[in-house]
Amino acid sequence: MSHESAPYDHEPLLLPGDAGPSRRNRRLAVIAGIVVVLVALFLVFGRSGKPTQPVGPVAEQAPPVTVVSPGRQVVDRLINANGSLAARRELPVGIAGEGGRVTRVLVEPGQWVAAGEVLATLDRSVQTQTADSLAAQIRVAQADATLAQAQLDRAKQLVANGFVSRADIETRTATRDAAAARVRVAQAQLGQQRAATGRLDIRAPAAGLVLTRQVEPGQVVGAGSGVLFRMAQGGEMEMRATLAESDLAGLHVGVRATVTPVGSTASFPGTVWQVSPVIDPQTRQGVARIQLRYDPALRPGGFASAAIVGGASTVPLLPESAVQSDRGTNYVYIVGPDDRAAKRTIKVGEVTDQGVSIVDGLNGTERVVVAAGAFLSPGQKVKPVLQTPAPVSARNPS
Repeated sequence: MSHESAPYDHEPLLLPGDAGPSRRNRRLAVIAGIVVVLVALFLVFGRSGKPTQPVGPVAEQAPPVTVVSPGRQVVDRLINANGSLAARRELPVGIAGEGGRVTRVLVEPGQWVAAGEVLATLDRSVQTQTADSLAAQIRVAQADATLAQAQLDRAKQLVANGFVSRADIETRTATRDAAAARVRVAQAQLGQQRAATGRLDIRAPAAGLVLTRQVEPGQVVGAGSGVLFRMAQGGEMEMRATLAESDLAGLHVGVRATVTPVGSTASFPGTVWQVSPVIDPQTRQGVARIQLRYDPALRPGGFASAAIVGGASTVPLLPESAVQSDRGTNYVYIVGPDDRAAKRTIKVGEVTDQGVSIVDGLNGTERVVVAAGAFLSPGQKVKPVLQTPAPVSARNPS
């Protein structure tokens, strides 16, 4: 078959002027452009459809933190001490007379008594008989004195008639005076016996609280029996706090204190009424005596702790949450003018219910991070939120 007459069963040859190859290239270019755009969109928005962070340094976030400018407040300097409880004025009560057998005990420990009230009585049968005998002697002496006076009166009537001499009058006068003197002697003896009998009653020397009782009915007691009762005069108690020599140096009578007995959650206010004038040369310690009002929880002989106000100072006061510690060092975070956190080493003082006093490291004008300081790092950018401190006093109530 000739070339001219052959069927048209294949693509014709493309001459240089034909448009077929350039149209196909344009289609390929469009497809490639679409693919590039899709890849770029995928990289920008990610799989979730949200824009991703731009490539490069991450923008710094500034977390909000609460800060406070504490200022300066008057804070009591507290001295902590331990010691024992006792009666402020303890009164030992024993036998004042010759003693004898106890017949009755009228009081119990913990009972309040008045001055002169009978605590116990002793057998007085012998003393009663002696007193009756002395009373009879008084009556005999009074009869003799009455007779001597009558005889003297008759003699004075007869002396004018010469029946009685003046010497006889003088003799009768002396007899009358002697009889009157015997009456007074007998009366004095009876008074002495009654006083001795009265001393058989064991009485309270002053008003107060009975602490101990060491006598029972039927017991024979005497001058050598020792103390039968112990009393707290007026019921007043005290704590004898043991303090170091350095703490005693700045302590004076009249300062306030708070006493807490061991095993109790209650605290009792008191005042220092005596500071030891001597120091134990072995322990280098002394005693401060804290006066307390009576309360059943204050038991003499018990152990207690005390917080004594040893002075006052004006220092910044922070909440405990603001103070951090690391290897025995306390510190806080402060926020500078550029709103960046900085670590500041501090020295803490007294810790009270109102907060922690800062004795060194702050002047009170700084912006101190109240919380979340443990999650900050030096130089970190923050957004400070100022908190106004409540107007409280760090002093203990009187």
